[in-house]
Amino acid sequence: MIKKLNLKFIESQRELMHYSLQDMSDYMGFKSPSTYQKYEKGDYKFKADMLPTLMKVLHVKSIDDFFCK
Repeated sequence: MIKKLNLKFIESQRELMHYSLQDMSDYMGFKSPSTYQKYEKGDYKFKADMLPTLMKVLHVKSIDDFFCK
């Protein structure tokens, strides 16, 4: 069974931490905030190796929190 990322959760965590799209772009190593936004909106897909960075930046305790239940 393939689990789907909960993009709304990622967005809400970012907003909860008061991080801008520019902040996230910097943390993730992207060249522009619009690139990060495309991941958060689902235009691009987050890769597995990006999730540990997201966990750290967004203060998420379990990688499972990123997936729809």
